Amino acid sequence: MSFVLSPIDTVETISPADFKENYLKPRRPLVIKGLTKDWPAREKWTADYMKEVVGKKVVPLYNNSKADPSKPINTSAASMPFDEYIDLIRSQPTELRIFFFNIFKHAPHLLNDIILPKDLMGGFIESMPAMFFGGSNSVTFLHYDIDLPHIFHTHFGGRKHVILFENKWKERLYCIPNTTYALEDYDVANPDIKRFPALEGIEGTEVFLEHGDTLFMPTGYWHWMKYIDGSFSLSLRAWDASISRKAAGMYNLAIKGGLDSMLKMAFKGKYAKYREGLAIQRAEKALAKGKP
Repeated sequence: MSFVLSPIDTVETISPADFKENYLKPRRPLVIKGLTKDWPAREKWTADYMKEVVGKKVVPLYNNSKADPSKPINTSAASMPFDEYIDLIRSQPTELRIFFFNIFKHAPHLLNDIILPKDLMGGFIESMPAMFFGGSNSVTFLHYDIDLPHIFHTHFGGRKHVILFENKWKERLYCIPNTTYALEDYDVANPDIKRFPALEGIEGTEVFLEHGDTLFMPTGYWHWMKYIDGSFSLSLRAWDASISRKAAGMYNLAIKGGLDSMLKMAFKGKYAKYREGLAIQRAEKALAKGKP
């Protein structure tokens, strides 16, 4: 036994009242398969179309390697013209992925192909839609978004394996202090419980997203993602209605994220080793106390 994973609730469509009462307010994840049925993007956004739109713009690429302690978080591993990258992920497995790409800055007309689900909730950050591309075998490390938005994550062109955990499990997940990342040493899909005993019995949910599926990830949810096929996703972000939640997100951006980057750059490997040791101590204490 390791994680206890259950399926994420899945619906074809959902009424605004049902969504708000059963998923938004209690902050429960949900897959809505038909949310994009009226989006032009559902049919238009093919790999060839994206190549045509973005062309040879050089984009930063990330891989599955553990972060270099001497570099800031989210430092790229390589770069490549976008059209060549799309050819790569369609032709062979690769760890390389594109992270938080503002494709709309280069092709504003793509915004006409999507419809913000404002009938379900308000607070959408219309200036921050972002896209993510990955080859089969590429993985996004377990983390939660530091600014604490709700996220509507729609997948295109293939399959994607997603595992989610409520934020309450953060200590047992070996959360590295001052960052939103858990330790990168364990395989979330197949964790080594002997090495990381606090992972034993943690409850989460999982889903395999397919073309056109939209995953609602509530604020603060930890998420791990693996591309099964070379494919891509769109994330729409929305603020939680709670003022305290907005304030916490701003605090994380201004203080926690900045502080961690400063300490990492100043002390490099020593700081990385220190914070990993502290994460292990906190995880063991939480396990001993039976938390969360």
